[in-house]
Amino acid sequence: MRLKTGDRFVVMDGQGSAWNAELAENTANLLELLQELTELPISITLMVAIPKGNGFDEIVRCCTEIGVTEIMPIISKRTLVQPSQHKIERWRKIAIEASEQSERQNTPIISDVIPLRDAVTKMADPSRSSYICVTRIESDHLIQALKKNTAQSIVLLTGPEGGWTSEEVEHAINQGFQPVSLGSRILRAVTAPVVALSITAAIIENPKIE
Repeated sequence: MRLKTGDRFVVMDGQGSAWNAELAENTANLLELLQELTELPISITLMVAIPKGNGFDEIVRCCTEIGVTEIMPIISKRTLVQPSQHKIERWRKIAIEASEQSERQNTPIISDVIPLRDAVTKMADPSRSSYICVTRIESDHLIQALKKNTAQSIVLLTGPEGGWTSEEVEHAINQGFQPVSLGSRILRAVTAPVVALSITAAIIENPKIE
């Protein structure tokens, strides 16, 4: 809204392409296709048990900036909210805005809300590396697990306030999810997905990190 005729800016289609453009009154003239790639080299699906309040807004915004491919809002046994379709559309709008801000070529998919059991079964695929973030369970740190990853698609599953039930963890493990730790501290339901994705993006983009 602050631009004037003749000003230049970046145009993105949200599907992998971006251009330098010049404003011409109510339209834009595309000048050149940008070759810079801002997307992560590996697809990352983030499955998140929906936290209370507006915490999911911040999860969508931050994780879009970091580079997530898809975010799946999950209903677990300890999830306290049942978001409306209006809320889901709000999350999709936030993803678009965050993609523009961070100059991503692609806008992440914000899927419809799905129960945990159905989501875990749906995402069970030996061609992916799938991780469930847990607490108070002896497990490798996510960094250690990612060092062994050879797949081109990663799934991260983070829990609700109060954590997973033992049955939920067992079901995920039975479907091929590896339990991993995010450290010795207990993270909030809003913090955990951002931390998990940040670690994953750092390892993917800088595999020599120790």
